[in-house]
Amino acid sequence: MNLFKPVRFLRKEEIEDKANEVLMKMQKEGFPLKWPFEASLVADALEIRLCWGKIPPDNDGIIAAKIEPIYRRITINEEFQKLKTNNGLQQSTIAHEIGHWVLHVNQDEADGIVKQLELPLNCKATAQLFLCRSIDKSLSQTQSNRQVDIEWQAQYFASCLLMPRYILEQKRRGRNLQNWPHLYAMADELGVTISNLTNRLQDLGWIYIPKDSKQIYLGNSRPNGQQKLF
Repeated sequence: MNLFKPVRFLRKEEIEDKANEVLMKMQKEGFPLKWPFEASLVADALEIRLCWGKIPPDNDGIIAAKIEPIYRRITINEEFQKLKTNNGLQQSTIAHEIGHWVLHVNQDEADGIVKQLELPLNCKATAQLFLCRSIDKSLSQTQSNRQVDIEWQAQYFASCLLMPRYILEQKRRGRNLQNWPHLYAMADELGVTISNLTNRLQDLGWIYIPKDSKQIYLGNSRPNGQQKLF
């Protein structure tokens, strides 16, 4: 019995569809869809208990958050001080953990265990939980690749949830995507960090920013005739 799905390759389109399904569920159930977006409302819509608490590190290092499926609970480590002062980072973190819930938790299995626990039987709760952490050099190469996969998937889900295409289309009207002040204004209206916004716009192919550069190019154009490889 496993409360977490096997790690598998997920296409960007598949992840974006999952995020859009969550937004449609919220809209159908009367949750307000407005921006800046409040990621905690997603937890309410999915009936997940979102809380903050101290999570001590383990042998593999610092733990950013933990997910306990049978309690339908996500706990975010309150020791990360930046989350308290940077709202954009806080929203991204919450959305990231919800991404893990949607993409990686075997929800049917978890709900089945909960129903068994409610019966007058001698059932015991499983201790399975999901720990979210930064990639650590102490992990083996195989573990690191697996961790990179699921962390990337959760983060891409978060960006699609916080910045759906139709909202970005609205926010870009009358703005120059090559103008940093315009991008900062968009990020402020969306309630995300500027790095989250620029990464999302580059994923969509609307802009391109060379590594270690502040120069913004429109679309998939590349300076000096460079071609996009991936």
